[in-house]
Amino acid sequence: MLRRLEDGRISHDQGRDQQGNITTLGRGGSDTSAVALAATLKAHICEIYTDVDGVYTTDPAICSKAKKLDVISYEEMLEMASLGAKVLETRSVEFAKKYNVPIHVRSSFSNERGTMVIAETEDMEKVMVSGVTYNKDEARVTIRKVPDKPGTASRIFEPIFKSGIVVDVIVQNTSEDGFTDLTFTVPKSDFYKTMKLVGHVAEEIGAEKVLGDEDVAKVSIIGVGMRSHAGVAQRMFAALANENINIMMINTSEIKVSCVIEEKYTELAVRVLHKAFGLGDE
Repeated sequence: MLRRLEDGRISHDQGRDQQGNITTLGRGGSDTSAVALAATLKAHICEIYTDVDGVYTTDPAICSKAKKLDVISYEEMLEMASLGAKVLETRSVEFAKKYNVPIHVRSSFSNERGTMVIAETEDMEKVMVSGVTYNKDEARVTIRKVPDKPGTASRIFEPIFKSGIVVDVIVQNTSEDGFTDLTFTVPKSDFYKTMKLVGHVAEEIGAEKVLGDEDVAKVSIIGVGMRSHAGVAQRMFAALANENINIMMINTSEIKVSCVIEEKYTELAVRVLHKAFGLGDE
């Protein structure tokens, strides 16, 4: 049950309806419920207890050098959550950012300090990269020789979106002789459904063929410091190249760079990038 402490903190993150049923919000619900209640009650901090003792620079199960972060910004946590980190549910971080609710992620099994998720500070930008994430739940779809005409992309993606399939990275090649190649990623669970939908559209628009690949993964680097540091992407590409890891697709935002690679290189890529950006250094 929910309990408010004397200092204004929320110590638990679930409630009950009038019939005594547990009520939560979002996936699993506890994270989002906790933050929503903390915002409503104007709590000073929302403590979320979980099976890990904080947010790490990467998955400790893959990289033994992973370090627990003392503090991380809402923006970085949002990117990490959406790119594969499973510490917090994305919606809970969105709520926290919107209502400026500090989140303390900590272990249910100890009293040690965890990781504070707060609004961005100037000190955070001094760190080029804060974390490395990965996601193996990726599949790649390529449509070869798509007629390069207005409205073609809309026709391709319309049935996909109507089916509720989330499209992630999209890359379209430069037009040549009136044709182009279009590649995008979807969750593996939607791969065969997507291939079927795209296959029908490809025939209708006169595309050459549709190719699919389930053996891919996405590795990403995240950090608000990217805004003020040059050469971050180049360092990432060089680190992967040094291990002969081929980059199939690239996607960027202001504070993240993601690369789609062969799934078999996922763990190696995570460790290489973690080392390249000094995330395991003291």
